Amino acid sequence: MGIVDSPSGRRFSRKGRKRPQRLGFHLDMTPMVDVAFLLLTFFMLTTTFSKLNTMEIKTPPEGSEVRVAANNVLTLRIADDSMAYCSLGSAAPQRVPLYDSRDSRQLALSSELRQLLKQQVTSNKKTVIVIKISEEAKYRHLVALLDELNLMNIERFSLEDYTEQDALEIQRAM
Repeated sequence: MGIVDSPSGRRFSRKGRKRPQRLGFHLDMTPMVDVAFLLLTFFMLTTTFSKLNTMEIKTPPEGSEVRVAANNVLTLRIADDSMAYCSLGSAAPQRVPLYDSRDSRQLALSSELRQLLKQQVTSNKKTVIVIKISEEAKYRHLVALLDELNLMNIERFSLEDYTEQDALEIQRAM
């Protein structure tokens, strides 16, 4: 789709030598633009857009308060050392590894913690899990824990602030 134009006349330079003739060239860009838009629409229509990985958490309405017996509350405290400290009611917390030592990527909770959660929830249907994570802990600990609760279909859990009293409870468990 290009057109070559030939010069119309002879041109001579000042010294009498004949200059080489330059050929004019015109390129029609319309087909290339058409192909570019066809490729663009093809890739837009065939590409799958990335889906957000989100988890829905049902929150209670504001101002609602639920009273739970102390022996139905399983408290999970997570400090910065990737260990979980579990206590049922007012009992002393027991130290449980958050991840398996053989899992180098640390994507799934330890089998010991999973078993503890499953056993507690199946033995007492009224169990509420309270999760308290310190500011020094990594965000992935919370995500892994919420993912595991979601996989085990545990819907009765609560997120609370990590206080100095929780740090003292962890010290008591060590």
